[in-house]
Parts: sequence; C-alpha cells; structure tokens
Amino acid sequence: MEQRYQTEFGGAAVMDTAVGPVLEPFADVKRIAVLRGGGLGDLMFAVPAMEALAAAYPEASITLLGTPAHAALLEGFPGPVDRVQVLPFAHGVRPGPEDPPAQAAFFERMRGERFDLAVQLHGGGRFSNPFLLALDATHTVGTRTPDAQPLERSLPYIYYQNEVLRALEVVGLAGARPVTLQPRLAVTPEETERIRPLLQPERTSLVVIHPGASDPRRRWPAPSFAEVAAKAAQEGSQVLVVGDAGEADLAGSVVAQARAIADDGGRIGSVAGQLDLRGLLAVLQSANVMVANDSGPRHLAQAVGTPTVGIYWVGNMIMAGAPGRTFHRIHLGWVTHCPVCGVDVTQVGWNAERCDHDFPLTAAVSPGDVYADVQELTATSLLLRGR
Repeated sequence: MEQRYQTEFGGAAVMDTAVGPVLEPFADVKRIAVLRGGGLGDLMFAVPAMEALAAAYPEASITLLGTPAHAALLEGFPGPVDRVQVLPFAHGVRPGPEDPPAQAAFFERMRGERFDLAVQLHGGGRFSNPFLLALDATHTVGTRTPDAQPLERSLPYIYYQNEVLRALEVVGLAGARPVTLQPRLAVTPEETERIRPLLQPERTSLVVIHPGASDPRRRWPAPSFAEVAAKAAQEGSQVLVVGDAGEADLAGSVVAQARAIADDGGRIGSVAGQLDLRGLLAVLQSANVMVANDSGPRHLAQAVGTPTVGIYWVGNMIMAGAPGRTFHRIHLGWVTHCPVCGVDVTQVGWNAERCDHDFPLTAAVSPGDVYADVQELTATSLLLRGR
C-alpha cells in the first residue's frame, strides 16, 4: 500500500515516495525544458528522468538543453526528447570561450518558447540555477547547494549520490514517477549493417575496449587494458579498441602493447576516431562484452544492452556505477589520498579543490580479475544471443 503524507514539501503536498517524494504535478504543462550539459554519460544519467517526465506529462513536448554530442546521438531517436537545443558556452554549464551575445540570443530564443516547466539536472545549481531561471519558465525544479539560487521546488545537492537516482528524485518534485531505472538506446538495422565490415566473422566473440576517460586519473593504465586484450585475442575473440579522435594515440598504444604480449592473429585493432556516435553505438551493440573506465562509451554500451566490465574509482562508482550484476561487473580503486601531496581525494568536487597531480586511481585493479569477468559475461552474452 502506498504511504501518504500530510506534510508540505516545497509548498506542495507530498503524495507518495519513489526515489524521493513525488509531489503534485503542475497544471497545464505543455512545454518542458531539461537542462543537462556534460558528456555522454551525463546524458545517459538523465534519460530515465526524462522518460518519467514524458509519462507524467504525455501531452507535453520535452526540449533538452544539451551539447552538440547530445544532439548528434539523439537525432531521430524515438525516446522522450522531442528536440535538442544546443547550449551556448557558459561558465559552469558548458565549458568554452564565452560569447555574451550568443548567450543573450539563446535566452531570448528560449524565453520565446514560453516553457511551462524547466528542470535542472546539471549539478548543484551555483551556475545552472541562474541559467535555468533566465529561461523565465512558469515552474522550476532542481537541486541546489546551500549557496545556490533557489528554484520553485528544490532538493539539496549531496555530492555522493547515484546520478540516475538523483535525476529521478528531481523529477519527482514535478510529480513524475520513475518508469525505468536504466537508459535504453536503439540501433537501427542500417547502422548495424554499416559497421559490419569492421567485424571478423570467424571470431568466437567481440570484446570492445575503451581505455579513455575525461579525467586522466580515472584511466586504468594502458598496459592493464593491453593484458586483457591479449588474453581475449588468444582465446579467439576479436578485440576492438574505441575512442574519439583525441584518444587515438592511447588506443594505438593499447593495441601495440597487446600485440607485444601475444600473437593476436590480427584479431586486435583500433577504430578510435573512425566512428561517429551512431556507428559507435552499433559497434557496442554488436559486442559480447565491453571493458572500460567510468566513461561515456561504457554508459552507451549499457544503454544498448551490452554487458560491461567497468573499472572505477570508488567515489565514481557511487555516482555512476551500473546497478545490476547479472550483465555488469565492477572493479574498484580504493585510493582516498593523493600519493604526491596527500590531499583527501574523496572531497574533490564536494567541498575541496582538485590537486594538480594526475595519478591512476585504479592502478591496483588486477587485469586477471577483470578478464575473469570478461570470460563469464562473454559466456552469458553468447548464450543469450545465440553467438
């Protein structure tokens, strides 16, 4: 039986609980804006929340205020987002060279949309809440740190929280109940056919590796990825290393080191910098398992239903780890202090500045342990897919 409360929350009666309180929906909502910049993983965190909004307001259109990569990924995708409006460069919202006239033009255009509801899913609100309020939406919801500008309905921003659940808790403020807990993305048959020349038909399975991450400290050392790649190739798997153009050298290093460990029979290669986002999705869906750091491509693999082995620093695992273990495994780096200056790295992004030292937070993770999960998940994938 649903619990019901008589208390007031942010000026609205609390109806019940899901991830957090689910408040009374707003009336007459036809146009919704969702603010979520950042990388591909950040977008994936927001998808279940946007699906909840679409279910709660079925007559409303949802506009994502995001990045060019978000627009490229979601173009034509039959999901909750009706369109993507690319954010201007703005401090704390979209990093880059600020252009005040471009910002002014963006806000003028967005105010002309006359949004009924604006949802802030972009951090603690120091910069994102003023940005959201500049849209002049009728209603606003989001998170906020104590020093951030308040919205109509707000939740406290506590750094260590799973980001998918955080976003679902936010949209609960607008009366949206969760309908999914994991993002899902579709790959068309045409996209699958387009990447077929990259696949070796004689392979026993396909292992995809992504050795990159936006923060270099989240990158498992290249020799560790190479050891996993070499073992997979020795057992008959094709191994494709993926990444963007800026990660091509890193991907090439992993390939070279793997080939130095074992004769790969031509089964190890890199496609870093060679795929657009939809092509990357098709490769990920074709894989039997993916091995990656905490990165956007790992989240994309999860979204297309591919099993993953993720290598995480423990703090990132709290915020970004896959919830299930049938198809997803995790390996953790437990480092809590910088080995150079001794600063407590668990506080970074919460109430302390990041130190200048780049060191691998996950170096102690064993390649043998990672490959054991690769073997197990590959077997699971082959059983379920019939290959």
